[in-house]
Amino acid sequence: MTTSAQDEREAGTTGIGRGRQEVSIVLNGQPRAVEHGMSVRALLRHLELEPGMVVVEHNRRILARDALSDAQVREGDRIELVHFVGGG
Repeated sequence: MTTSAQDEREAGTTGIGRGRQEVSIVLNGQPRAVEHGMSVRALLRHLELEPGMVVVEHNRRILARDALSDAQVREGDRIELVHFVGGG
């Protein structure tokens, strides 16, 4: 498997682009449309967020970082993202 195909599979985006569909979610309290079939990890990439710097609450459950690729974003999902910032 090529790296790009592996990335697509991990991101949950294989085959998307042809007849692209969207689903409606609530992200940090705001309505948002995202690609159907997208994984939570792919959503973070789309938002240009580093998974190691974000805690994800998906439908009132905290997701472990190793579960981000397996968790699919579906119609009506509620996702909250908490960012870690450095500084002193």
